[in-house]
Amino acid sequence: MSLKKPSEIREMQPEERESRLRELRSELMNERGVASMGGQPTSPGRMRALKKQIARLTTIMREIELEAEYNG
Repeated sequence: MSLKKPSEIREMQPEERESRLRELRSELMNERGVASMGGQPTSPGRMRALKKQIARLTTIMREIELEAEYNG
């Protein structure tokens, strides 16, 4: 998982953003599953980074959606 900057996310195609969001949510679900089973996560900051990346992606997707509604 590589963290993307907002400018890189905006350059992505809508299909790429959707697939990336699904992938990130799946990874987060797996990490939460490991943590709930009592296991030690592979990286302590991974869940936080996943949540931040998901939030960043959804925010940018919403901005693009609102911009399209306003302009068109």
